[in-house]
Amino acid sequence: MLHPQARRALEAQAAETPVHHPDFDVARERAQARAAALAAPREPVGEVRDLDAAGVPVRAYLPQRRPTGVVVHLHGGGFVLNDVEVHDAAVRRLVNRSSMAVVSVDYRRPPEHRFPAAPDDVSTVLAWLADRGLADLGLGADLPWFAHGDSAGANLALVAALRHPGRFAALALIYPFLDPELSGASFQTAGDGFDRDQARWYWEQYARSRADFEDPDLAPLLSDSLDTLPPTLVVTCEHDPLRDEGELLATRLAELGVSVVATRYLGMVHGFWRHPDVFDAAEPLMRQVAGFLDQHV
Repeated sequence: MLHPQARRALEAQAAETPVHHPDFDVARERAQARAAALAAPREPVGEVRDLDAAGVPVRAYLPQRRPTGVVVHLHGGGFVLNDVEVHDAAVRRLVNRSSMAVVSVDYRRPPEHRFPAAPDDVSTVLAWLADRGLADLGLGADLPWFAHGDSAGANLALVAALRHPGRFAALALIYPFLDPELSGASFQTAGDGFDRDQARWYWEQYARSRADFEDPDLAPLLSDSLDTLPPTLVVTCEHDPLRDEGELLATRLAELGVSVVATRYLGMVHGFWRHPDVFDAAEPLMRQVAGFLDQHV
């Protein structure tokens, strides 16, 4: 059953133009999301710095006390929407709950920059961090690294861990967007506020052609290296069409012997994690992520 807060959120967005509608304007949607983010309250953190990571813009956040780890954060938005500004408030909350430094990656987005631009940008940032980024931020080389993302960002975090085995101490994946074939039954049973047509549109913007749908760097469920992953948290929502693909990932990891924790948030819908002012469950999820990462310091 939909939580009443989720029901109200869906009612509020019912009049919005869906992404696959001919009148949907990507540039306008990005600008509106940034404007809303800039007007929203933000928690103070120790320090915030906008940096150039070998050509990829990043925003680095330092906690008010000595950090216990470094989190590479990849924002969601179907690969197409959102950016470090839109996720700024959420990342600040993660910094304060975890006491970790967070590097939020402003990766290139389609349709201007299609696959594999985004995962390539993440790899560039990882190389920059190892080469000079940690030193530039005054962070010790002995700090553990973590990868975290929501939706499309969770896809990119997972791909980064598969591309760079052994790099991360743990992963935290929030309602990951993994299957371009949209094969989960939850697309028929749980498409509240986010349906198959919308999901297909995002994949079509991201991929250069359908041939990319068979590339594990785009569709990581196809990877034959899932057994190389570090301890992983997979979070899904009861009323989210991506529920089944996230839970399939968790099942596969468990069968491969990877340490995995899977949590389904009952009554919740896709996107709730970033909105503690709307969903009571958002703050507990943030604390769950922070606690899971801390467990692997």
